[in-house]
Amino acid sequence: MMFQQATLFPWRTVLENIVLPIEIRDGKAAARAKHRDALALLELVGLKGFEGRWPHELSGGMAQRAAICRMLVTEPAVLLLDEPFSALDELSRDFMNMELQRICMERNATAFLITHSIPEAVILSDTVYVMSPRPGTFVETVEIDLPRPRTLDMMTDAKFGDYVRRIRARLDKGAFL
Repeated sequence: MMFQQATLFPWRTVLENIVLPIEIRDGKAAARAKHRDALALLELVGLKGFEGRWPHELSGGMAQRAAICRMLVTEPAVLLLDEPFSALDELSRDFMNMELQRICMERNATAFLITHSIPEAVILSDTVYVMSPRPGTFVETVEIDLPRPRTLDMMTDAKFGDYVRRIRARLDKGAFL
């Protein structure tokens, strides 16, 4: 699971933060045995060479990528993401969305993403579940029929805009019920 904030422990290096779930689950020896996997994950997300750094030495996007590595080191088949990039600026968020898509495709992983960003939902999802306000219930399922891999350029396509408008209209319809 990945949260809105990277939540890296400041007294642990990037590498130590990444293997922490293994250390908690299986012990320190198992965590040391996972160092090679953690280094490969750091390379996968573009952080090769940062394994010995401290969290305060990373940008927000870099910390989020380290948190992705921490999530992936346990080799999950399903990723749960609660607005993982909401604290990032727009450019970093776009980059991280493309990174998340690439990682999921390379690892054949399924991701469940919670977001308030309609374009983010459309660019990353195969299915968008639109929820109503209080009480939160599913009010519509929107199947996204766009080719993969998706690119940021797709956000200017008419079909992409149609999906965004459809979801926005559904949200606006139920906003004041």
